[in-house]
This record gives sequence, C-alpha cells and structure tokens, in this order.
Amino acid sequence: MRDKRFVAIHRGGPLTKDHHHQLIRWARECSEHVLSLIHENINKRLTDALKIAKEWEEEKVTVGEARKASVSAHAVARESSKPIVTAVARSIGHAVATAHMADHSLGAALYALKVVKNVGKSVEAERKWQSEQLPSEMMELVLTAMNLKEKHFKI
Repeated sequence: MRDKRFVAIHRGGPLTKDHHHQLIRWARECSEHVLSLIHENINKRLTDALKIAKEWEEEKVTVGEARKASVSAHAVARESSKPIVTAVARSIGHAVATAHMADHSLGAALYALKVVKNVGKSVEAERKWQSEQLPSEMMELVLTAMNLKEKHFKI
C-alpha cells in the first residue's frame, strides 16, 4: 500500500512540489553514487534515465518522459544476468520513476544499498551517506518509510 505522505498536493496529498523535486534529486544522487560500481560499459539507457531524472527535477521534461526512461532502466535490469548491474538499473529506474510517484525514491536508495552489499562494501557507511544527502525537512519522512520497506529488500 502506498504511503500517503508521498502523495503530491495536486493529487490530494501533503507533498509539495519542492519536496517532490528534493526527493528525485536525492534518489538520483543515491543511484549515481553506486553507478561506478558497475565495472564494465554502462548501458546508455541508464545514463539517459539519470539525465531525464535531472531534467524532470529542473522541470524540463514531462512525467511521461520520466516514466519511459524508468521503463528503459528496468529493461536493463531484466536483461542482465549480473546482480550488480541489475540492482544499479533498478535503483536508476526507481530514481527516475520518482517523477511519477515520489515514494519510488525509496526504491532508488534501497537498491543502491543492495548494490553496496553485493560488492562487499559497508551498507552502514552507504546508509549514512544517503542520510547526509537528505534535506533536513525530508529526513524523518524518508527514514521512517525506508525502515518499513527495507526488510523486503533483504539488505
């Protein structure tokens, strides 16, 4: 079930446009932070999706364009047999999908944690880094929601 705290004002929820933009920025940064852990050529659909996420944040593209980019990133995940590539692609897919539904930002961060775990790096250090990137007014919302979702990610 959706966390209603992530529903935008124009859809009847409490999330302001500024907060929605902050969430996509944070989600994009979480995905970008683990992108370099792919030690091979990075699929252009992933870098394009990150670009679209940034452009949505800057109000230069539509939600529809962001959704298409998300579908493309998730296609990369489905096509890959490598767990790290799959998790990075899922992280990016969720980051850009934040334009459509703000709670996808949580998926971007959680899949980024999964990437870190898969490469044998410190999940706690990554979690701390992610928290430090959050705007202070979003901290409680995001961290409480992530705690509820994290058990499903087996991190």
